[in-house]
Amino acid sequence: MPVRVVCDSGCDLPAALAVERGIAIVPLHVRFGSIELVDGEELTTKEFWARCASSDELPETAAPAPGAFHAVFESLAAAGADGIVCVTLSSKLSATYEAAAQAARAFTGPPVYIVDSLSVTLGEGMVALAAAEAAANGIDVAGVVAAAESTRARLSVFGAIDTLENLRKGGRIGGAAAALGTLLSIKPVIEVRDGVVEQESRQRTRAKSLRYLADKVHAAGPLERLAVIGAGAPDLDQFVALIDDVKVRYPRLTGEIGPVIGTHAGPGAIGVVWVTALGTP
Repeated sequence: MPVRVVCDSGCDLPAALAVERGIAIVPLHVRFGSIELVDGEELTTKEFWARCASSDELPETAAPAPGAFHAVFESLAAAGADGIVCVTLSSKLSATYEAAAQAARAFTGPPVYIVDSLSVTLGEGMVALAAAEAAANGIDVAGVVAAAESTRARLSVFGAIDTLENLRKGGRIGGAAAALGTLLSIKPVIEVRDGVVEQESRQRTRAKSLRYLADKVHAAGPLERLAVIGAGAPDLDQFVALIDDVKVRYPRLTGEIGPVIGTHAGPGAIGVVWVTALGTP
């Protein structure tokens, strides 16, 4: 049996696509006060946003326990996998990587390699997709890891959000940057850079922030992969239209920001993810 790929639910891959590519998903947990729910199993994206709208308190996220990864590794080994590659959320933003690493160290089956995506949402998802495609082509476990790492090295993740407040409360960005953005009514553009979230630019209006993102995509050069993802954003189609002329090797992917990333990005966020073609400066 070929190498199998595992990812966590922070990847925001559409469920049908994950199944089609044979990617096993280990869910994170989302807490609303004393209520803890399993992402994707006990809480859909639609239910998540409905709960957020009716609550004054921000939800929190929790990494899976090592045992959750271990159970998936065991099931894949029992199905005949001769190697496992597990792609996780950035280790600089989540304890998910360490949970997977602990599970791998305790696992006595076929070799398990943990790849830190240094990314979030479909940035992580793109790394997992590249790994799964390599595995489907019969490449050995070292080659699958190399495909994942090559994609990670060519990956860019940007987002337009309405406020930095969710990121500040979740400890993902500094309080000073968040306060300044709120004070000036700025529509911030964020970037996932070296595994952490940074404020990349400040735009005065939502329209300008989306145009800024579109210009980034157009300037990126030849693209291998491109994805757009939104958190119930009413202007998502408008943004897609701005980049509709961008040529890309693989079909463009459109998805939803799920509970894990939505907790920190907030409603209305739009993200764009791309992987440059090999050989692009």
